[in-house]
Amino acid sequence: MITNEHIEQFIAQAHRVGDAGLTVCSSGNISWRVGDEVLLSGTGSWVPVLPKEKVAVCRLETGEVLNGVKPSMESGFHLGVLRERPDVNVVLHFQSPYATAVACMSEQPKDFNVTAEVPCHVGAEIPVIPYYRPGSKELAAAVIAAMKDHNSVLLRKHGQVVCGKDFDQAFERAMFFEMACRIIILSGGRYGTLSPAEIDDLETYVLGKKTP
Repeated sequence: MITNEHIEQFIAQAHRVGDAGLTVCSSGNISWRVGDEVLLSGTGSWVPVLPKEKVAVCRLETGEVLNGVKPSMESGFHLGVLRERPDVNVVLHFQSPYATAVACMSEQPKDFNVTAEVPCHVGAEIPVIPYYRPGSKELAAAVIAAMKDHNSVLLRKHGQVVCGKDFDQAFERAMFFEMACRIIILSGGRYGTLSPAEIDDLETYVLGKKTP
């Protein structure tokens, strides 16, 4: 059951995203699973100054709107990712300056692992999704498919999507995604990336995923 406290927390996190420069005006959207229901920023809403009357509440399984507020036109992939990923509770679609510049390049980088934070938090592999019209079923299907086994994706000529177990994890992924793209842009393309062995070393000793 969604409470007023849930809504206030959701609004505070939306404003945090805006304050960090991850969204501008009506760009981007955010969702949060609470039990069997999902809070979503409303269609046309400005995430940086999201008001209570622009917070939609939907049923996770059916997408039924429970409070009369129309959710973001990207609700299809928000709900789809949450259905496919029981380990995920927050989905964030953002359009930060450098990561969106990379999304609009004629050729996207094949490797974003410029610092250890990228494979540790954003993902050693970041799928690049072809351009589909924002809000389209094709875009939703592509994002859902890519995020079944990835936590971050780049949308060509559009933006980015990350997910997380909570607000902090999704926010961290978005911020390090933007940091990596800032390095890529500011280096003028003259950047190095971690080798597979260096990433494997991180997985062993930092993330504890493998036995030394």
